[in-house]
Amino acid sequence: MAYGLISLEKRLKENIKYYSLENLYDLDEIQRLFCSLCEALGTELLLTERHGEKVVCVGDFSGFEPDVVSDPGRKIRVADRTVGHLYAKLNQQAAGQTAEAVLDNVVELYSSLGEKQYRFRETAIYADELEEALEKDRYQAKHGEHVDALTGLLSRPSFDSRLKELAETGTAPDALICVNINDWKFVNENYGDEESDRLIKTVAGILKQEAKPEYVMGRVDGDVFYVVIEVPEDGEAEAYCRRVREACRAYEDAILVPSVAIGMVNRASVEEDFTALFSEAEYEMFRDKFDEKNMPGYRERLEKGLQR
Repeated sequence: MAYGLISLEKRLKENIKYYSLENLYDLDEIQRLFCSLCEALGTELLLTERHGEKVVCVGDFSGFEPDVVSDPGRKIRVADRTVGHLYAKLNQQAAGQTAEAVLDNVVELYSSLGEKQYRFRETAIYADELEEALEKDRYQAKHGEHVDALTGLLSRPSFDSRLKELAETGTAPDALICVNINDWKFVNENYGDEESDRLIKTVAGILKQEAKPEYVMGRVDGDVFYVVIEVPEDGEAEAYCRRVREACRAYEDAILVPSVAIGMVNRASVEEDFTALFSEAEYEMFRDKFDEKNMPGYRERLEKGLQR
């Protein structure tokens, strides 16, 4: 969740539900500790996630199916939420009381360590988001309202003002391009504001990378960009669209899969209205979106981050 939308304390209260034991602890270290406890106390140990998935097992629990509701074992709690369950089978009755006390201490220790690790990680992320927000504010203060703080492209008002200037100069032909990010909402809903903002910046970066300095470019809506190429050479606009699409497909990332729908029209005469032509470009973009999203393997690529 981006800075400014949620306080740190509320974030600490809510975000723990997204953490697994692997996020909080060194599981190899836990395995080694369990082996030592098993040898010293004659105890078999099983650690599960909050919903009962087995994570670390020392001993024979092959026939045991954890029921974290009816038989939760010892609960490991972080930020007032259960993050794991510790189950034990004691094989030496004489050492029973000692083993029970040791295991209680182990749970208390890991609850404390998990709390510290969780607060450290979330506070660090929050501080990074705060710094990014402040950097956006500094950028906006320096450049005013002319540029979009997230991408560095022209803002919608500035882009519209530039179109008005182009209309008044009477130049033609022009290539008008509409670019829309495919499934931005999916990224936002599944990975949050930070990753969906990163997707917007990534696509904007590709648009700038493949463009010539004189191209007029703006972010006109959340995930929509307009590009104007004045008096393009033959095939120049088509080549630009192709390069943008190829750069998106070639982009490598563990989560993000930049994919864009592109619509292009030509303004052949100074009498043609920019607004009406961009509506045509949007129509062409939506036709392209259908083709892009129905390409073989598209859905698998889009959802690859969910498998991590």
